[in-house]
Amino acid sequence: MTYSDYRKVFKQLKAKPPKLQKYIKNNAPKPRKYGRFTKKCKRCGRPGGHIGKYNLDLCRTCFREIAISLGFKKYS
Repeated sequence: MTYSDYRKVFKQLKAKPPKLQKYIKNNAPKPRKYGRFTKKCKRCGRPGGHIGKYNLDLCRTCFREIAISLGFKKYS
């Protein structure tokens, strides 16, 4: 189904709230238990490039922006 088809379905089901709730219940994405998308950045929500060491839970770009304020030093 394309995006426009989903919009059509929601437009039709807005008049029927019980059917809309059933549609959302059966078609909602399942919660992730493992894999790349289970851990997301606390700051921006990006799932890729995740740094979990020291319980940082940041993506690499956010880590680069705030690393000095966290007390990390850049060696080079």
